[in-house]
Amino acid sequence: MYTFIEGDSINFMPINLEHINLYLKWTNIAKVRRYARVLYPVTAEELKKFLEGQQQNGQIRKFIDFIIYHKKIQKPIGDCGLFDIDWVDRKAMVAYTIGEPDYWGKGICTEAVKLITRYGFEELNLFKLFAHIYAPNVGSYRCVEKNGYTLEATLKKDTYVEGKYLDTYIYSLFREDWIKQEVKK
Repeated sequence: MYTFIEGDSINFMPINLEHINLYLKWTNIAKVRRYARVLYPVTAEELKKFLEGQQQNGQIRKFIDFIIYHKKIQKPIGDCGLFDIDWVDRKAMVAYTIGEPDYWGKGICTEAVKLITRYGFEELNLFKLFAHIYAPNVGSYRCVEKNGYTLEATLKKDTYVEGKYLDTYIYSLFREDWIKQEVKK
């Protein structure tokens, strides 16, 4: 397995069929899937078809997803990617999951969002990146805020999670704003 994007404490590696068991574990843990909106159990067969379907030649990719590989402990701990890619309007949704709860709150998502943002703007030449985050997921919206994303909209009582309607925050970052931030650093 090789590194596609290198970070300080994490690397992005391509997801492949070797990762199915890890992905299944992360997807089916209640604590992890709560805000990922996985409402039903996912099987290895379903996940394999999904991954294989995105690797067919000639198909326009609607998402690019990476395994987050923790360098110090030398193991995969989550995933991060760009989804709902609109190649015409040059925008995509940023999504990330730390599938190993022991690594929550350690700045890993902040670094992952930094890496995927740079990849989206520099390598894919996207114009806008955005994230949909449910209001109680404070760690998630702090992560995007640390990377310069700003709250663009609040969708009131937009999503039903565990018996309650939750607001959905939509955060966004435009390429030109990201470039200004990078110049200041």
